Amino acid sequence: MDKLQIKGGWNELKGKIKKAYGDLTDDDLAYEEGKDDEMLGKLQQKTGKKRDELVKWINSL
Repeated sequence: MDKLQIKGGWNELKGKIKKAYGDLTDDDLAYEEGKDDEMLGKLQQKTGKKRDELVKWINSL
């Protein structure tokens, strides 16, 4: 299974995600070290995408 790789610039990345999915809130995208699964779960609920799809998409941004 892919691992979410967040390499600095989280605010920039968060902006790109919110642009793609306008109904996401800052709470949905609250990133805390070690809580990747919780954040991805929220994104899965909002986007309807599978975890692996989200990880690949976020890592490609």
